[in-house]
Amino acid sequence: MTDMSLKVEPLPIVEPLIVRLRDAADELGVHDAVLIEVDGQRREYDFQGFSLALYADPDTRLDNDVILIAPGQTSARRLIRANSAHNTLLITEQCDQLCLMCSQPPKKGHIDLFAELETATLLAPANAYIGLSGGEPLLHKRKLFDMLLSLSIIRADLRFHILSNGQHFTDEDIETLQTIGTERILWGIPLYARDADRHDTIVAKQGAFERLIESFAILFEAGALIELRTVVMQQNEAELPAIADFVGTSLPFVERWAIMQLENIGYGRMNWDRSFKDTSTDFENVARAINIATARNVPIQLYNFPLCSVPARYRGLAPASIADWKKKHESFCSGCSQRQRCGGFFEWYDHKKGFRGLTPL
Repeated sequence: MTDMSLKVEPLPIVEPLIVRLRDAADELGVHDAVLIEVDGQRREYDFQGFSLALYADPDTRLDNDVILIAPGQTSARRLIRANSAHNTLLITEQCDQLCLMCSQPPKKGHIDLFAELETATLLAPANAYIGLSGGEPLLHKRKLFDMLLSLSIIRADLRFHILSNGQHFTDEDIETLQTIGTERILWGIPLYARDADRHDTIVAKQGAFERLIESFAILFEAGALIELRTVVMQQNEAELPAIADFVGTSLPFVERWAIMQLENIGYGRMNWDRSFKDTSTDFENVARAINIATARNVPIQLYNFPLCSVPARYRGLAPASIADWKKKHESFCSGCSQRQRCGGFFEWYDHKKGFRGLTPL
């Protein structure tokens, strides 16, 4: 697992500080720090004439990484890793749903870092694809849209994948979404059932399904790109074919439908025993859902599925979707011929309570 924080020597700052680390540079911007000395794990940078010291494994590449240092903190958050395709910025930890499988349970408070996140994004490598997540980012819709509008002008090369529960889009957002550029954002929005009662129970919010359908209509009118997401659980696994039929008939405009395996952390861990569906031993309803979606020309993918948990004919639908910083392989993967192509497991996956039908390919 990649460490997403770096130990730093305390700085006398009173506001959060955004810094881009450079191994060498002729032209330095106001946020750039250039490396001047390496002593074991300690790296010292020159930042506007001041010393910035941090600690990292000697093999860890930090050139062009963007970090956030908060006042009084002895660790820095790696916001942008220049050599990674898996950069996601946390907008807020607040949410208005309590989904059974939530990997990051919401908190009441909100630390507003929009200005810092925008600065960090401006420093990202060219053509970067950046994730924005929560909590529910659209609880702070005005600030989020203002940030995206600003970035659309200054960094038109950037694209975004934004996770949202789809509860907060209104007709007034259509013009804003089109101004930002609908082709620049892929909205990852969950749908857990085709009926309101089941979906609302899973997300623990009355009326969520009906509101979600309204949002899909708004996004469709705006021309927005949608990645529909459905986590497989005991609570909805039998309904997957029906969901596939619903997607094909009512939501055929989605860019793709992602069927996802459960993540064993947060509420997902709390509810694991009653929610995890072992699709390595019973893939029937997932297969039926795939077949129905395919017949209706809905692009489909399988996220968080180890390749050996998927029947051979469907493995091409299972990309390595787990972010590099939280991915691992189990000991039995060492002899697998597909290890390099496989997405593996979440770092917090517990095989004693996980898939029972796995075997090296």
